[in-house]
Amino acid sequence: MYRIVAVKLRLMRMGKTKQPTYRLVAADSRAARDGRFIEILGTYEPRRDPSKIVFETEKIVGWLKNGAQPTERVAKLFELSGVADAFKASRAK
Repeated sequence: MYRIVAVKLRLMRMGKTKQPTYRLVAADSRAARDGRFIEILGTYEPRRDPSKIVFETEKIVGWLKNGAQPTERVAKLFELSGVADAFKASRAK
């Protein structure tokens, strides 16, 4: 029997003290911020100038189609990187 789990697309903090980098992960909504995750979907480096955003668009669109919910910050990053547009285009088909 399968258990229904709410999946969040969120940032997982990596890096050294005061030098954060983040991984975008699909994780169970009940898991800790830096705890267990299902899949790594990309990276975000805010300290670079300009910030470096590397996302795997196809995987992210797949998760969004299956009902995963992005956090507020991740949704803003999707707008900046063009993932939101790709998701809207895939829903229009």
